[in-house]
Amino acid sequence: MSALKWQGWLVGLLVLAGLLVFAPLGLYVWASGDPAPSSPTAGAGSVRVTGCRIDPASRRVVAGVEATGQGSYVVTVEFRDRAEPGPGVRSAQSLVSIPGVTPGTPERSEAIGPVWPPATTPWCGVAHTTRTEAEATPGGG
Repeated sequence: MSALKWQGWLVGLLVLAGLLVFAPLGLYVWASGDPAPSSPTAGAGSVRVTGCRIDPASRRVVAGVEATGQGSYVVTVEFRDRAEPGPGVRSAQSLVSIPGVTPGTPERSEAIGPVWPPATTPWCGVAHTTRTEAEATPGGG
């Protein structure tokens, strides 16, 4: 009987010690986390694919992407063999970052896709766009 009582106290003390060590650590990590980023907005500018071609040297699909508006963009470009995806078909995707877009001046970039089969014509399109506001520069009155 005394052995069980002793083991119960040991388990209780270990749990209490764990709480005393890890609870403050968890609170510290939670409290010192980065603030939530400003909510990214989509649609305030315009992002479009301007061209879709196969690079002759590497046989990879290359999509030209153009962004207008203001801020920085992260664009997911999708590569498929037809404009309408089939049921259950996953298409290749590539991320493109377009930083520092200013109003009135479109910025361009290229998305590099997968190696493409020779007998197929690729289709390139924008799958998803995330825009963040341009941050104010210090001293830029």
